[in-house]
Order: sequence, then C-alpha cells, then structure tokens
Amino acid sequence: MKKPWIYISTLLIFFVLSEPARAQQLALLHYGGGGDWYANQRTSLPNLIDFARQNGLALDPEQAVVTPDSPDIFNYPYIHATGHGRIWFTPAEAANLRKYLESGGFLHIDDNYGMDPYARKAIAQIFPDRTLQELPADFEIFHNRFDFPDGLPKIHEHNGKRPQAFGIFINGRLALLYTYETDLGDGWESYEVHHDPPEKHLQALQMGFNILYYVFTH
Repeated sequence: MKKPWIYISTLLIFFVLSEPARAQQLALLHYGGGGDWYANQRTSLPNLIDFARQNGLALDPEQAVVTPDSPDIFNYPYIHATGHGRIWFTPAEAANLRKYLESGGFLHIDDNYGMDPYARKAIAQIFPDRTLQELPADFEIFHNRFDFPDGLPKIHEHNGKRPQAFGIFINGRLALLYTYETDLGDGWESYEVHHDPPEKHLQALQMGFNILYYVFTH
C-alpha cells in the first residue's frame, strides 16, 4: 500500500506537469523625447502576438503599453520599442530599464527609419559601460524555429543598407536587441498599412517569432 505522502506527491507532480502554461503579456514602450513611440501600435505587435499564439506560444492576445519608469515593466518578459525619431530616457528611466534587463527582461528596439542616431544614444543611457555587439548570422536567434541563413531579413529598403542586429548581453544572455535597416515592426503590420508582399510579411513574423522563442527559452 502506498504511503499517503507518496500518493499526494504524485498527484501534485501530475497537476504541475499538466497545468497549461500561463499566458504572458507583451508590451509596447511609451518612451519620451518626442518620437512617435505609437508608430505601429494598431496592428504590428498584435499581429505578431497572434502569429506566435498560432505557433504554440502561450501569450495574452492583448498588448500592453508601459513607460520606462513604471514598476509594471517587470511584469512583461518582452518589451518592444519603435518609432521614426527621438527616443530619450531620464536617469530614473534608464536605471529602471537596466534593472529590468538585469532581472531577466528583454527589450527589443526596432528602428522604423530615422530612429537610429537617437536609439544608439538611448541604449548608451541604459548601458554606459557596455557596447552593442553585432550578432553574427549563425547566432541562434536566426535559426531556433525558423531558419534565416543570412541572419536578419531585409523587410523594407529604406537606405538600401544591409540589415543588422545588435545586442547587449548580460551573463551570456541576450537582454537587449537593436534591429537596424530591416523594419520588422512595419513588416508585422497588416497588409493595408504598408502593402508589403506576403512573403515579406511572413518573413517579418517568423523573425519576430524567433525573437520571442529566444526570450521564452533563456
């Protein structure tokens, strides 16, 4: 006859393993400085969330909006920032973002054309002691679920430069991702917004999924 404590332990293990994953909510960063943080708010991140849910990630269907100085920032495993212009953090905001990233959070800044000089300065506000590293084409974020042999895909032409992905690592984990000359966020948008070809829209969503997959497995 089984001892009662063994029986209870077996039941607890069963319920833990069979419990569905708790849905996580993703957030859009409402930053200061005058830039259009809301540029892709209507369909971009919502479309990525929908695509990720279809491919097995347990996500809340609604996006959140959070400011850099908010204590709520720690509730979100992934925070997305985009826009065309100036992005700036106060010292308190930069410190809060750094604490969030050092605590396991993930910030993805996606240049929506024209944001680049401001984005790099904003990143330096968060990490004045670190430098952005370009991610090589064989980095796992380009291959974990959908394969991108050449690295970051080119979604919008802009200046015709090659797409680049840069990162800040904390204890070996990619904590901040900066994507440049690709415009993933515009690629996530619905067709009627930018009229992207279906293959570009799919590439952007697949790359976005790879990013989220990395976030949830590291």
